[in-house]
Amino acid sequence: MTDMILTNARVLTMDSATPRAEAVAIAKGKIIAVGSVVEIAALAGPDTQVIDAGGRTVLPGFVESHLHLVLGGNELVQLQIGGLYGFDALKAAFAAYAQQHPDSALLMAQGASYEILGAPVTRHDLDRVIADRPIAMMSPDHHTVWANTAALTAAGLLHGAVMPHGHEVVMGQDGTATGELREFEAFGPILALGGEAHLQLGIATGGEPEPWPDAAMRAVDKDKIAAGLAHCAAHGITSVVNMDGNRYTLALLAEMEAEGRLTARVKVPFHFKPHMDLSELDRAEAMTREFQTDYLSSGFVKMFMDGVVDSRTAYMLHDYPGVPGHRAEPLFPPERFNEICCEIDRRGLQIAVHAIGDGAVRVTIDGYAAAQRANGPRDARHRIEHIELIDRADIPRLGALGITASVQPPHPPGVMDFPLGTMDTVFDRARWPDAYLWKTLKDHGAPVAYASDWPVTDVSVMRGLQASQTRRPFAADCTDERLSLIDSLYAYTAGGAWAAHLDHLTGRLVPGLAADLVMIEGDIESLAPEALGQTEVALTICGGRITYQAA
Repeated sequence: MTDMILTNARVLTMDSATPRAEAVAIAKGKIIAVGSVVEIAALAGPDTQVIDAGGRTVLPGFVESHLHLVLGGNELVQLQIGGLYGFDALKAAFAAYAQQHPDSALLMAQGASYEILGAPVTRHDLDRVIADRPIAMMSPDHHTVWANTAALTAAGLLHGAVMPHGHEVVMGQDGTATGELREFEAFGPILALGGEAHLQLGIATGGEPEPWPDAAMRAVDKDKIAAGLAHCAAHGITSVVNMDGNRYTLALLAEMEAEGRLTARVKVPFHFKPHMDLSELDRAEAMTREFQTDYLSSGFVKMFMDGVVDSRTAYMLHDYPGVPGHRAEPLFPPERFNEICCEIDRRGLQIAVHAIGDGAVRVTIDGYAAAQRANGPRDARHRIEHIELIDRADIPRLGALGITASVQPPHPPGVMDFPLGTMDTVFDRARWPDAYLWKTLKDHGAPVAYASDWPVTDVSVMRGLQASQTRRPFAADCTDERLSLIDSLYAYTAGGAWAAHLDHLTGRLVPGLAADLVMIEGDIESLAPEALGQTEVALTICGGRITYQAA
């Protein structure tokens, strides 16, 4: 029996055999037919729920190819200061938040621009905001935290701390911490003040909580995930590739699936860190075996090759502007990285590597090439996350090796929430033509998957889609790197599903695949590019279940 029919719609299936239709029929969580209004109406029974789309657009549910679900859900209740500038505005925001949260051990803000005060932020600046309670603020890219003296003291960081390579408690000339903390292990002790340390382990250390959280704590954590899932569903997202995690993350999600609270398909990686021995990959294989349902899976290993451009921790082949001799360093020595890639690939696992600078991108490509030489070609679908700068010689290598370009339309400076001025400060002017080359990569054969990197940027797919369509070349010598609207939608649906090894389940509207759909207000192909971000999601369906419906 047909459970549900969406009819009178502009259906874009993302399937080349039948790219357009008018209606979709659903039964037992799967699509059973796609066709004309008349064809699908014939499948209705007395108990079939019929939804009249009224000419609105229906697409496969969006695949969010790179986000941080647990962290994003956790941050929804924290102070949001994205777009806020100036000391007075910062002080007022923190004062109001402090009054609302008198008992919080840490007052944490999200979205603090690197230019929020027009000069490098210090603990003394934040002491002038609030001195008698620990406060801190996170940069939009989530790679830098600034903390006041009270927070640094409580976390045991005021006089510095020994950190792993690539993580830094920045010290001042007086021998005390300036307040700037770079990368996860440096600011982990600050986040721990707010009781969040166990949620950060998947990205900070790759370890597990010890002791294992009890049922009460797990319930709190699951509520945070549920908030993140609801936020994603409101934006039409039905599948997410979580780019941090550990077995604890999977255990929480498995409990939620058993409770009927898992409203999207989620993939969770094993996070491999530079200090780990190759035998740690046994844990990755165990996670892959243990968690393997249509809604929850692992099967891939995540690594960081570098940091980010704003803090100048992204590994470059050339010096940063105004900083002679500084290029940062890869977090994995190249030969060691090659060895790791060969072993992960030998075990049949997928690899996803954060690589932003052109130096990091090259080292990552070299590692994937080494794995293919050692183990032979297979349907690995290894990925590079971000690729903000790439050397021209490396562009054809992605397509040749079958490497997915997992990139984020909201990230290029000037297109959404990041200021265009970043281009002047962190990219050498001669390299602008080599930045954010998504169309070029696709034209050279690289599969492309789109995402937001939430909570680094807004999870809204429609805002991201607008960014993808309104982006302009940085200068006259830069090429237009926009994919077409249909290609962009593909990168947010079928392309993302393929990149995540989920294409056997979702990503297209064809009989036999999961009933994962999103309904968008209006005719998306007729909308002005500048209007896409204001276009509402009307309905989200995952596995035949409505997970979001606009009021």
